[in-house]
Amino acid sequence: MVGKSETVAETVSGKVEGTYLEGLYTFKGVPYAAPPVGSLRWMPPQPPVSWNGIRPATEFSPIAPQTILPNPALDMIRIPQRQSEGCLYLNIWSPGLDDARRPVMVWIHGGAFNMGSGSEPLSDGVKLASRGDVVVVSINYRLGLLGFLNLDEITGGRIPSSGNEGLLDQVAALRWVRDNISVFGGDPDNVTVFGESAGAMSIGCLLAMPEARGLFHKAILQSGVGSTVSLLDAGIMLSGKLLEYFGLKPEDTDAMLNLSVDELLEANQELKRQFARKEEEEMRITVTAPVIDGKIIPDIPYELIKKGAGAGVQIIAGTNLEEWTLLCMMDTRLPDLNETGLLRRLDYYLPSEYAYGLVEAYRAARSARGMCTSAPEIFKAIQTDRMFRMPCLKVVDAQTRHNPSTYNYLFTWKSPALGGTLGACHSLDIGFVFGTYVPEFHGSGPATERLSTNMQDAWLAFARTGDPSCESLGAWLPYGQNRTTMVFGEESRLEDAPYDEERRAWDEIPDFFTGEIRVEEAIDENTGGA
Repeated sequence: MVGKSETVAETVSGKVEGTYLEGLYTFKGVPYAAPPVGSLRWMPPQPPVSWNGIRPATEFSPIAPQTILPNPALDMIRIPQRQSEGCLYLNIWSPGLDDARRPVMVWIHGGAFNMGSGSEPLSDGVKLASRGDVVVVSINYRLGLLGFLNLDEITGGRIPSSGNEGLLDQVAALRWVRDNISVFGGDPDNVTVFGESAGAMSIGCLLAMPEARGLFHKAILQSGVGSTVSLLDAGIMLSGKLLEYFGLKPEDTDAMLNLSVDELLEANQELKRQFARKEEEEMRITVTAPVIDGKIIPDIPYELIKKGAGAGVQIIAGTNLEEWTLLCMMDTRLPDLNETGLLRRLDYYLPSEYAYGLVEAYRAARSARGMCTSAPEIFKAIQTDRMFRMPCLKVVDAQTRHNPSTYNYLFTWKSPALGGTLGACHSLDIGFVFGTYVPEFHGSGPATERLSTNMQDAWLAFARTGDPSCESLGAWLPYGQNRTTMVFGEESRLEDAPYDEERRAWDEIPDFFTGEIRVEEAIDENTGGA
């Protein structure tokens, strides 16, 4: 047992010194891989360089290079942070540097594979680790063109990046946890990964990746399941457009490696402008996503999950009721959308023969509940379900066949921000899970506290035992044949098949059109923002 005054832990690579405050040890900016700079740019992560002496671990490391896009809602909950290409660090919160073998919870941040970090205020691990007597870990990973660009094909292997270096960073972090977390009081044989948006989409990919197998035992997927990916032809198309932007040839590898971070960030912004559909050009977040290269990710994750790729992993997966309201905030054309425009927009995402029936089904279901049925609201509801809820339910259905300990939730708490227009928007759940909610964005008062307690306790119970039932929330039954769902809201409750009319409206629509599977033709036809 290490005394409370002792804040030094010895990792495989060397000793680190953190801080101790109010019963919790915190270590920030601990390297889990070598900085991916110079000749290591676009390479798989390499082991961290060992050091002598004691390395300070009292401040967060720089985050992955990224362009921070303005968003009135997100601006309430984020802070400026230093950026660097050398960003592969993690943070640890632990109640004890001992041999207690506590459950370990590894947080993978979201941000459309283009933004975010493991040191955001909303995902601070202090309250979760203290409340549950667990070890919480958060990580950075490479983003954008530095983390998800396939150059292997177009350069003939001169730059062997698969387009999944960001995911391989996550795998390296999980290996680091396996090899080191016991000295921080954690149990390497009881690791839960949890993440939101691109973090949850990453976990969906990890479930399908042979390299990640055995590195985690449970998973919580918040608003994402691995349904946003690029097929290999789209990955090759993107790298070709990048070379064209810089006026380079496939053999110009030295020039590629010598491009500055600022040049790559500007290229990323320009490619987003080129690839955005006209209606999306104000809100396109990223052109990068994990690439189905046939090796690191052998196939579309959902297809592999259907075949049992994640059978040994217990999962919770869920979504927020109104995800799209946050994501369309910069879409100035949306408020004026009419019926013709609604169908035209949906034609970008779905074959036209499905769009009209889908609109009618959503309008009828919303009307029966007394919900708004305007064209903009129908579009937001369909987009929420196309991108998030339908892929989630398909994965939960598939996983249930292989592992009955599979749980689903629907988050319905509404944000008070911006006059209440956001509703149960994307990312609103994070502050409740970590107990870091901000009154302006999340709300305040006894109901807010109760919801946060319910979600923290459920997540913690699941990390301990694989069953999210807990005293504060009560019993949470698996999804099963009844589609049993925990509805998190002002009064959390179990409900069978909520919003099932909308789910059934997707029954005849091929799986390919839920989520966002990027193909070469879709990128090519939208070049130039047409």
